[in-house]
Amino acid sequence: MGSLLIAIDGLVAAGKSTVGPIVARTLGYRFVDSGDLYRALTWLALDRGLDTGDAPGLTRLAAEATVDIRPWPNGLGRAVVVDRRDVTAEIHTRRVDAEVANISRLAGVRERLAASQRSMAREGRLVMAGRDIGTVVLPHAPLKVFLVASAEERARRRHLEQRPGTPASYEEVLAEMKKRDAIDTTRELSPTVPARDARIVDTEGLSAREVADTIVAMAKEAI
Repeated sequence: MGSLLIAIDGLVAAGKSTVGPIVARTLGYRFVDSGDLYRALTWLALDRGLDTGDAPGLTRLAAEATVDIRPWPNGLGRAVVVDRRDVTAEIHTRRVDAEVANISRLAGVRERLAASQRSMAREGRLVMAGRDIGTVVLPHAPLKVFLVASAEERARRRHLEQRPGTPASYEEVLAEMKKRDAIDTTRELSPTVPARDARIVDTEGLSAREVADTIVAMAKEAI
C-alpha cells in the first residue's frame, strides 16, 4: 500500500482526536493532533504568567518552546512533553480550555506552529487533525476530511470526557463550546471551515469506529 497525508478538521469535540488515532493505527500511520500543540503552548504561557494577549511574547514563546508528542507504545494514546516535562494531563484543564482560543488566533503563534506541523508532515504516512489542516497547514493533502456534529452533541461528548477535578455542568460546557465555535469560525486568520475539496462526514449518531472506518475507506480509494 502506498502512503499519503490525511487532514482531519472540524470544530471542537467533533471527534478529530478520537477518530484520528484509530485511522492512523489502522493504516499504520503516525497521528498528530494540532490541538495538543496549541494547548501545550497555552499551558506554558499560563505557567510562566504571560499575558494571553501579549502577541509578541507568545510568538517568541512558540518559537522557543520544545513540544514533543510521543505516541504510547500500545498506540492507544500519546504523551505531550513541553521542555522535557510531561504535561498531558495539565493541557486538558478548564483553565487551558478558557484561554487556548485566544492564543490560537494570534497570527505569529499560528505561523510558527503551522511551520512545525509542516515539518512533521514531510515524512508522509501521517494523519493530522486540527481546525485548519486542510485549508492552511497541509492544503495539498490528497485526502481532506471535515467532521461535523451539532453543538449540543459535541457538548455532550465533551461533558462526558471531563477529567477528575475539572467539573462543569453540561450547560456550562455548551456555552463555552458555542463561544469557541464563534471564535474559530469567524476569526480573520485561518477560520475553521471545510476546504473546497474536503469530504464532509457527519459524526452524529456514529461510533468512533464507524467514523474511522469511513475515513479509512476514503484513504484506500485515494492511495
